[in-house]
Amino acid sequence: MDKVIEIKNLTKVFKNGRGITDINLNIHRGDIFGFLGPNGAGKTTAMKIMTGLSKPDSGDVKILGHSVLDQFEKAMEKVGCIIETAESYSYMTAFENLKQFSRYYENVDNSRIDEVLQLTGILKYKNENSRKFSLGMKQRLGISAAILGRPEVLILDEPLNGLDVEGMIDLRNIIKNLAETEKTTFFISSHLIHDVELTCNRIGVLYNGKMLNVDTTKNILNNYATLENYFVSEVERNGRI
Repeated sequence: MDKVIEIKNLTKVFKNGRGITDINLNIHRGDIFGFLGPNGAGKTTAMKIMTGLSKPDSGDVKILGHSVLDQFEKAMEKVGCIIETAESYSYMTAFENLKQFSRYYENVDNSRIDEVLQLTGILKYKNENSRKFSLGMKQRLGISAAILGRPEVLILDEPLNGLDVEGMIDLRNIIKNLAETEKTTFFISSHLIHDVELTCNRIGVLYNGKMLNVDTTKNILNNYATLENYFVSEVERNGRI
C-alpha cells in the first residue's frame, strides 16, 4: 500500500493541558479517512500541524514522503486544504476567486475553473459575488479552491459544517467521486458521527488528545450496529478521563 500521510509520535500540548499526545497514523492512497472526535479533542491541532500552520512539541508528519517540518514546500506541493473556514474574497465572483487561486498553479486554465465549479455544483453562480453566498455555497467554493490544482491529498477540517442536508449529500458524492476517479486521498475531521460513517472508508477515533483506534468502516459496522455505538464503546473501553 502506498503511504500518503505518515504521522509519527505527534505531540503538542498547550498550557491549559489540552492538545494531542503521541499520535501515530498512516493514511494510504485513495483512502477517505475520517478523523472522528468531539469538539476540543485535538483534531484541529493535529491538522494545523499537518498543514504547517502550527509546530509540534515533538513528532513529525510526512506527506508523500516529505516532512512538513523540514521540507514544507515539497510536502505541501500536492495538498489542498481547508482548515477551520473556507476563505474567499467577498467582493469577487466565484470565478474571480478561483482565478486568483489559479495563479499558484501552472496548469490551471479557465476550463479547469469551470470544471471544478461544475463538480462542486456552483457553476451557475460563477459570476455572483461570494458575499451573497450562503455558508454552504462558501463551503463549496472553498472545496473548489482546494481541488483546483488537482491535489493528490485533501485535508479538510469539518468540511460538512454549515451545510444543509442537500449540500452534505452533494459534498459526500464529490469526495467519493474524487477518491474513485482521481485517486485523491482524503483526511477529513468531523464531530458528526453519522456523516463520517457515510463518507469515510477508514476511521480513527481521537478522544482527549489521544488516538483510541483506527479501523475500516466496514469492520466497525460488521461488529457494531452503528458508528456511534463503536465510538461510545471505544471511549468507555479507554476510560473516560
